Amino acid sequence: MLNFPASALLIIDVQNDFCPGGALAVDKGGEVIQPLNRLASLFAAKSGRVVATQDWHPAGHISFASSHAGKKPGDTVDLPGLGGQILWPDHCVQGSAEAELHPALDLKPINLIIRKGFRLGLDSFSAFFENDRKTSTGLDGFLKSLSIDTLVLGGLATDYCVLYSALDAAALGYKTFVAGDAVRGVGIPEGSVQRALASLADAGVIIAESGDFA
Repeated sequence: MLNFPASALLIIDVQNDFCPGGALAVDKGGEVIQPLNRLASLFAAKSGRVVATQDWHPAGHISFASSHAGKKPGDTVDLPGLGGQILWPDHCVQGSAEAELHPALDLKPINLIIRKGFRLGLDSFSAFFENDRKTSTGLDGFLKSLSIDTLVLGGLATDYCVLYSALDAAALGYKTFVAGDAVRGVGIPEGSVQRALASLADAGVIIAESGDFA
């Protein structure tokens, strides 16, 4: 299915705060780790690239409900020039243990870690762009410099950072897959996971299982 030297695996935000026990834990989020480790080992063995992303928020970040008087997680605020911003519990604060990649995630095959959302007034769902849709993370340039044309994504969460990363990947011209057994969703608001999967299909993103890649 893949020409591995021209492909990369993107591991999205498998961090302590998004896994069981974290401030913004995704239900069954830890279940993505085993298939992602298998995929990372496979990519490394076949000379593919492995990239991980990491939410890396400063204290008082714009996406934290605690930064907005009278607001609670799940509320939405309108930000000038940015539109609606959903608010979350404080999470993945720079330098904290909660922001670290999960200890069960095998880091050895990872070639690059992209940190995102580190600007105080700007959130970032996508691995490619901050939420102003203009500020690049540099990932596209890195992949293009290596002649990567195909991406496989997994991680957390299906309806936010995986969704926006996969949509941007497809829009940037990559053949894009999401490993369905290596993602889990937040489910806020209700129905967001189903809507995300529909949006991915509409964009031509292929949902496969990790075992389909060999």
